[in-house]
Formats: sequence, C-alpha cells, structure tokens
Amino acid sequence: MSRLLTEELRKALPKLREQEGVADPTVFAKFFFPASGWTWFVTEGEAEDADFLFYGYVIGFESEWGYFTLRELEEVDVDGFQIERDILFEPAPFSQIRF
Repeated sequence: MSRLLTEELRKALPKLREQEGVADPTVFAKFFFPASGWTWFVTEGEAEDADFLFYGYVIGFESEWGYFTLRELEEVDVDGFQIERDILFEPAPFSQIRF
C-alpha cells in the first residue's frame, strides 16, 4: 500500500463526483510538500487504470480545485524531500480548513 494512500483513506473517500454540487464538501486528507507551500486537500478519489485519481483543493502557484494522481504525488523527490500526508489531519468540511 502507498505511504500516502492508506487502506483506511481509500475506503473513506467518496468516489469522484459524489460530492459534486455539495456547497461545503468534506475534506478527507491533507498532503503537503515540506520544502514549499504546496498543499493538496483531498475530497474524493478512486482507482483509475493502474493509478489513483484524486479531486480536491490544491494550493500551489495558484489555489484551485482540480484533479491529481497518486503517481504524480509519489514521484516528487527534491533532494530527499517528498510529499507527505498529514497524519494528524481529521476530516472536516472545507469551510473549516485553515490554510
């Protein structure tokens, strides 16, 4: 199993588009890159081919809702720094997320 996508998280995540139209979707996980301000707040996800596709709010060069894959996140390695999952993060409505 992935260091970012645990079996528990995989089971908890709604499938893609299940929260579509929800005014205040639940965020189930937070990924971050410790060497920058990039952060990914995951609201949905499902297996797609040999990868896992997430949907959520991304803070990077821009802050926007969008899709990203597990493979993309796990391939990041800059001088030993990798994307991490916030293991203390508790699921919450997006409106309650502090960033």
